[in-house]
Amino acid sequence: QVQLVESGRGLVQAGGSLRLSCAASGRTSSIYAMGWFRQAPGKEREFVTAITWSAGRTYYAVSVKGRFTISRDNAKNTVYLQMNSLKPEDTAVYYCVADSSSVSYSSNPWDYWGQGTQVIVSS
Repeated sequence: QVQLVESGRGLVQAGGSLRLSCAASGRTSSIYAMGWFRQAPGKEREFVTAITWSAGRTYYAVSVKGRFTISRDNAKNTVYLQMNSLKPEDTAVYYCVADSSSVSYSSNPWDYWGQGTQVIVSS
């Protein structure tokens, strides 16, 4: 099992920045990739970004590409989400995810989920 704990929730004005962190514990050697999904009120959960643990290959949703950056610190078993130029439509609960075998733009295949952290972007 892998446990994921997010941190960095906050309220920020449009155009501002925020960094989220996600620390993994447990069987971290089994992790192939980590990433982030988000869910806004009344909307379905959507893919934001992901990174493979070994090669560091990154994936981004079109809506955040160029504004968000995912990175990882293998020694700390932590993944980071740097969010710049935030927009009100980025308001959502952000979930950290991890998987033992692949990266998917769908939420179903991801093995492990954090509890979620709230991000609110005011206009």
